[in-house]
Amino acid sequence: MKSPKDAAIDTLPPRLRALLDVNLEVTVELGRTRMTLEKVLSLDQGSVVELQKFAGEPLDVLLNGQPVARGEAVVSGDRFGVRLTDILSPDERLRRVL
Repeated sequence: MKSPKDAAIDTLPPRLRALLDVNLEVTVELGRTRMTLEKVLSLDQGSVVELQKFAGEPLDVLLNGQPVARGEAVVSGDRFGVRLTDILSPDERLRRVL
């Protein structure tokens, strides 16, 4: 008997199955800041780093360093996650890269 994961893979179109072994780096960006190395080395547990985004602004989701979606932070028990709220169109992704 197949596992649910194997059964789900079998339902994928062949073009998508070819991508199953491709590694992707997924990054969620809360915000950005510039800091000197001295400042980075002085950070301790509990330090606050000011970001160039406001609380409540969408998080950026990147694949291999390229923006592909936006989302919002969610908490489930003691775990954090990202709920995707917007998938960038190919035109939007191209505009953000250029």
